[in-house]
Order: sequence, then C-alpha cells, then structure tokens
Amino acid sequence: MSLIVILVLPLAAMVISLMPLGRRVAPAATLLAAVAAFVLAIRAALHVAGGNAVVALPNWVALDGFGALVLLLVTLVGTTAALFSCGYMAHHARSEKRLRFYYVHSNLFLFALIAVPVVVEPNIEWIAIELTALFSVLLVAYENTHESLEAAWKYIAMMFMGAAIALLGFLILFWAFKTGGGETYTWDGLRAVAPNMPPVLVKTAFLLILVGFGMKVGFVPVHTWLPDAHSQAPSPICAMLSGVKTTVALYVILRLLPLLRMEHIEAWLLTIGLISVGVASFLLLQVRDYKRLFAYSTVEHMGIIFTAAGIGAAGGHYGAMMQILTHSITKSFCFLAAGATLLAVETREIASVRGLIRTSPAAGAALLFGGLAIAGAPPFAVFLSEFSIFKAGLLQGRYLATALLALFIGIAFFGVLVHINRMVFGRPQGNPHPTKVRLPFSCVLTLILAAIPILVLGVYLPEPLHQLLTQAAACLSR
Repeated sequence: MSLIVILVLPLAAMVISLMPLGRRVAPAATLLAAVAAFVLAIRAALHVAGGNAVVALPNWVALDGFGALVLLLVTLVGTTAALFSCGYMAHHARSEKRLRFYYVHSNLFLFALIAVPVVVEPNIEWIAIELTALFSVLLVAYENTHESLEAAWKYIAMMFMGAAIALLGFLILFWAFKTGGGETYTWDGLRAVAPNMPPVLVKTAFLLILVGFGMKVGFVPVHTWLPDAHSQAPSPICAMLSGVKTTVALYVILRLLPLLRMEHIEAWLLTIGLISVGVASFLLLQVRDYKRLFAYSTVEHMGIIFTAAGIGAAGGHYGAMMQILTHSITKSFCFLAAGATLLAVETREIASVRGLIRTSPAAGAALLFGGLAIAGAPPFAVFLSEFSIFKAGLLQGRYLATALLALFIGIAFFGVLVHINRMVFGRPQGNPHPTKVRLPFSCVLTLILAAIPILVLGVYLPEPLHQLLTQAAACLSR
C-alpha cells in the first residue's frame, strides 16, 4: 500500500494548498508531503533491490527495478524542488493567491510524475505522461510575460501533438498484444508475448510512440520547445522539467525495447542519440541565456542515454541507467543553482553576469559546481556514468559511435564551462566591488543537500543502488 500512499501524498498537499490558510501553509504542506513520498520511495526501492516484488494493485500499480529507480529520482527531485521553493517563491509570488496557485499546480505535477513509474498498464502510462504536460503548462506560463506565454503555447502544442501520435502507437501496440494472444496487458505481459506479436504492428507502434514521446523527451529535431519552456518556468519547476519530466517520457520509450525483434535496431538508436548529442553540443556554444544553457544540456543528455541503450548488452544498458540517475540529480541541481543566480543578479542573460562569485559567493559556487558536474568533470557522478558508457561502447566494438560520443561530449564540456567561467570569475561590469547578495536560507540549504549525492556517487556507489541499477538495466533486455 506504500505506493498508493506515495501517489496520494501530493494530492493531499494540493488540497491543503487550495485553502487560504496563509503564506506558510502551502509551502510547509508541500515540503512535508514530498519528504514523506521520498522516504517511502527509498523504502520501496530497497525492497525491490533486495529481490522482492512491490505490488499495490496487481496488474495496475507495482514496481520493478526500472520503475523503482525512476520513482526514487522523481521523489528526490520533488523534495529538493519543494525545499528550494520555500525561499525562492517567497521572492517571486506577488500575493498569497499566486503562491497557492504555484503550489497547487506543482503538487499536481509531482503526482503525475509519480504515477508514471508506479503504473504498469501501458495505456494508463499514456494518460499519466499527458497529465505531466497538462499540470505543468500553467507553471511554464507562471511569470505571465510575453516570453513565458509564448513558451507555454509552444510547449502545450508540441505536447498534445506528440500525445496524438503516441496514442495511435499505443492503440496499435494493444492490437499487436491481442493478436499475439496476450491476456494481462502490462509491461511484463508484453514482454512475455512479444515473440508472438506481429512484427509489423510492433514496429509501427514503436515508431509512432518514439516520435510522439520523443517530442516530450526533446530529441532533435523535435526539441525546439524544450529550451523555451525550461528557461521560462520558475527555477524549481525547471529542475523537475529537466531533471525528471524528460526522464519519465524516455522511461516509457525504453520500456518498449525488449519487444522489438528488428534488425539494426541498435544502429537506429545510436543514430538518434548521437544526432541529439551532436546538435545540442554545438548549440551550447552560442547560447545567451544560462537557463537555456542547461536546457540544451538536457537535450544532450537525453541523447547520451539513448546512445547507451543503442550500444546494447548489459554494459550499455547499465550505463543508460547510470546516466538516467546522474543526469536527474545533477541537472535538477543545475537549475536550482540557476535559480539562486537569478535571485542574486535578476537577469538570465549570460553576458550580463560577471563576477558572480563576488556578488553572491553561494550562487557562484553552486553555479560552478553544477557546470562542472553536468559537463562530466571528475570526480562528479556524471563522469562515472559517461565513463561506463564509453567502456561499454569499446567492449561492444562500437568504436565509431564511441568516438563521436566522446567528441560531442568534449564540445559540450567546453560550451558549458566557457560560459560558466565568465559568469563566475569574469570582471564585474560597472562597480568592481558589488554589494553581496544573501540568498534565502532554504535555497542555500537545498543546494548543499542536493550537492551531496552528486559528489558521493562520483566516488562510491552503494551496493543496494548498484543492485537497483542492475535490475533496471535488465528491464531493457529481451
């Protein structure tokens, strides 16, 4: 029943946030619900890592290794976003009504994100994915500026276009399932009947779902909405959008890989992944907004994960799971650091931010930490996951793909750090001794807590987490 409780907690916080009980009630309720969900998710993940099944409603709500990993990431990012919001939104919400609006929709957004990994019926998965878009679009438009409204319209147009395409894919997938003699329509049921399903129906369904949900993931060339939406939403929501919303859509696509009996499927995955990594790496060189910088980095990392899946075998699949883990915790931190920077300098323009370490030592240190971590510098967690992908690629004989991936990651590394270096250490414009800005306590605390797993996982991987990653990687095998 813990999975049902995890689902209900954000809804309970949403109901409390609806009530006009003062400016402190909604943030407190949201934070308590997120922390409780995270604790229960840890408990469920440990249960799964120990080889035990977690089933709340048979054939409807359950967890395996892959689902437990994604649930853990969603609740972790939801918790850090809730804590950061306490101080951040106190500066951005103009009234109690607007503050309650933010917390109502952020809790609904978290509920939809949690629903994706705990639901095992594919058609319900489609509904959950669409709810993540529906509940987050008003948060993208929260600032009510011309840019945020334009980003929200583009976001929802792309999301619903992708939803229609993916829906057709899921209907064809169900047709293939029934044609193959399947009875229990779950992810495990699909894998069991996969050899009997008509290949043409499975291929068609996968292609449609890949295109439809690929828009939500942000694969090139259907990525154009992502930098707009992820730069305009409040920073804690950006952390959830880039850290886990793209991940849950990718989660559904990866669930389909064991069903495919296609020749050269790995080559197609490698091609799609490398195109996304390559295009994003060059876009990082010319970006002018530091929130868009991290958004383009998300496009890059989604491509890295897909490339790892294309490498195949146990090593490639394990690397993909590692990359999902490290990207989620690191990218969410980066957007929180961007939010701290915005509080300190009140602009998103890279060219307007110089000497941040002098203006706000906390924001400058966090931005530098996040930039180094997401670019893949050692000893941070992303370095370890990318290294495991390179190793798997070489062991599988994917020399060209591995070389291209290393080249593109190197370009992205330069693109991220050249901007971050100028922002943090560049000569301040105007006053060479600017007044230092103090960040809200909850924001500083969040940055400290969120940095811990990024550092720890770069040098040490706990055995239960290793077991969970291994089980998650096994879900991609035929």
